[in-house]
Amino acid sequence: MSIIRVSRASIGLALGLSAVSGAAYAQDCTTKIGAVLPTSVDWGRPIAETAQFAVDQVNAAGGAAGCQIEMVLRDTQVDPKVGVDAAKALVDLEGVKVLLGAVSSGVSMPILTSVTVPSGVMQMSCCSSSTAFTGLSEEGKTNGLWYRTFATTGVQSAVGAKVAADKGYKSIAILYKNDDWGQDMARLIAADFAAVGVEVTASVAINDAQPNYRAEVTDALSGQPEALYLALYPAEGTAAVREWLSLGGTQNMILANSLKSDEFRDNVGLQYLGSALGTDTASPRSESADAFRAAYQERFEAEPNGPGLANSYDAAMLALLAMEAAGKDASGADVAAAMSRVTDPAGTPVSADTAGFVAAKEVLAGGGTVMFQGATGDVRFDENGDVSAPAVIWSFSESGTEEIEYIPLSDVDAFIASLK
Repeated sequence: MSIIRVSRASIGLALGLSAVSGAAYAQDCTTKIGAVLPTSVDWGRPIAETAQFAVDQVNAAGGAAGCQIEMVLRDTQVDPKVGVDAAKALVDLEGVKVLLGAVSSGVSMPILTSVTVPSGVMQMSCCSSSTAFTGLSEEGKTNGLWYRTFATTGVQSAVGAKVAADKGYKSIAILYKNDDWGQDMARLIAADFAAVGVEVTASVAINDAQPNYRAEVTDALSGQPEALYLALYPAEGTAAVREWLSLGGTQNMILANSLKSDEFRDNVGLQYLGSALGTDTASPRSESADAFRAAYQERFEAEPNGPGLANSYDAAMLALLAMEAAGKDASGADVAAAMSRVTDPAGTPVSADTAGFVAAKEVLAGGGTVMFQGATGDVRFDENGDVSAPAVIWSFSESGTEEIEYIPLSDVDAFIASLK
C-alpha cells in the first residue's frame, strides 16, 4: 500500500467542505490537551515545540473531533513533584482528557500512578523508557491509559553493551541518575555488559543538586575502569564528568541518549569528548521519516538532532488521531481505546502531516481504520503500550552530533536476543 497523499488543492477543498459540513464547528469550539514537558532545560524546549508543531498541523486540517486543539503546556523542570503538580492542574483545572509527557521516567511514573490513571486520562509519553511501565501494565495497573513512542531502556542498554564489546573494553564503571529511569538503566546495562564479557567495576548513583560529585566519582574510579558509562541528564552529567576528568578518569565514555545535548557538549568541552560514543533509538530509513525531517527543517530552520523530537511529534499526532477516532466529548479511556484504530497494520496508510490527517478523517468517519506512518516509521504498540525501534550510535561534532552507525530494528532485536 502507498501512503495517502493529498494535494494542496485537495486540502483546501477538504477544509472548505468541512466548514460547510459541520466540522466548521471547529471554529466555534476548542478542546484542550495537556503537555508536561521540561521546557526550562535546553533539550526540553524543542521537544515541546515539536509537539506544538503537530498540533498546528492538525488545526490546519480542521482540528480533531470537530474542534480546534489547544495544547496547554506546563514545565516539569525534570522534577517529579513539579511534574505531578503540573499534571494535576491540567487535569483538575483545565479538564484535559489527554496528557502528553513527561520526558523523564522518574517524572512520568508518579504522574501516571497518582494523576492520569486515577482520573481516567490517557497519557502519551514521547521519551520515558523505563521498563517499570511495562511491569505496571502487565500487572493491570495502567488501565490501558499508558502509551509511549520511545522504545524501552532495553534497546539503549543492549546497544551500549554492543559499543563496549566493539571497542574491546574489558572493564567499565557506571554513573547513573538516582531515579526510576537511571535505576532501570543501571540494572539493565550491568547485566548486558556482563553478557558481552565486560566487567562492571562500580555502579554509582548520582543525586540531584549536590554541591559536587567528588565522592561518587572517586568511588567509580576506585576499580580503575577502562571506560565509563553515563546514564545522566546534562546538568549532573556535566558536573560528574568534570570531576571524573579532573581526577584522572578516562575519556573512553558511552553515553545514554539523555546526554545528546549541546549544553552537555559545550559545558564539558568537545576536546574532552573525542572518545565518547552515544546511543539512541532511531527513526527508520523510511519515506515518512524523511518527510518529517524535511518538514521540521522548513518549520524550525534546523535539523531535528535533539533527543526525542521525532518521538514527540508522533506522540502528539497519534494522540490527536485517536481523539478524532474517539469523537467529540470522548473520555480519556475512549481515546486510549481508539488508538488501535489509528495504528492498525491492516488499515489505510496515512502520512504524518496535515494532508494525512485530512485523509485519516475521511477513513475514520467511514468506519475504517488507518495505519499512521510517522516520524519514527509505522508506529505499532504492543499490549503494554510499548514500541520497539532501530538504534543509532553517535558522537559529538562541532555542529552537534553525527551518526556513526545505524542499526536496523531486525539487528537490534537479534542482538537483544543474543544477550539472553
